[in-house]
Amino acid sequence: MSSAAPIHLSGERLMLDPAGAVHWPAQRLLVVADLHFEKGSAAARQGSLLPPYDTRATLDLLAGFIRTYAPRTLVALGDSFHDQGGAARLSETDRARLTQIAGQTRLVWVLGNHDPALPDSLPGERVEEYAAGPFSLRHQARSGRVSGEISGHFHPKACVAVRGAQITRPCFVADGYRLMLPALGAYTGGLDIGDHAIASHFPRGGRAFLLGRERLYAFPFAASRPKPASLSIDQARI
Repeated sequence: MSSAAPIHLSGERLMLDPAGAVHWPAQRLLVVADLHFEKGSAAARQGSLLPPYDTRATLDLLAGFIRTYAPRTLVALGDSFHDQGGAARLSETDRARLTQIAGQTRLVWVLGNHDPALPDSLPGERVEEYAAGPFSLRHQARSGRVSGEISGHFHPKACVAVRGAQITRPCFVADGYRLMLPALGAYTGGLDIGDHAIASHFPRGGRAFLLGRERLYAFPFAASRPKPASLSIDQARI
């Protein structure tokens, strides 16, 4: 059984699920990022024949979160579809599953750069940003000082040393002001947290929460952090 890790942001307790979602128990709000539905079918149209099961796998994750947390609201932080034609390429089975999820919870789509518009045939609400209590939920983190920001977009990942080998995994990134989610989509890549695109949003450093099979592995990183190889899984603790 997986174990979610608590963090505090803007005076509220959030739970980070090792599979990549955030749950706010006080409001029964569940947040996911960068689902990239139908990335496999988009690649196939360009001649890259990937197994066409990425949407199904991501829906399986969402269904598991719904069973575990029974959220009143589910917010997807943009790039939920890999391109603007992705919704039209959903199989009937996957579309039915998405409709079933929308029947179990209030479904809110935050629009992203991959999906700046979604067809009316999809269930759920469309917003540019979503405000909830002290939190601002948006696709891409804003530059400069913020408070209570929860975002996706950058697909953060980190690397740690384990018994002489290096393991790279998606991760959450957080400080006292913002939380950045990993991408949930089955075929999504990642950007190292030391890259300027991510690190510039955490000028004072913060903590990375590496996704594990049943738990998260947390470690601090400085504004100018060392190479990932200098970290070991034995040093990484929640």
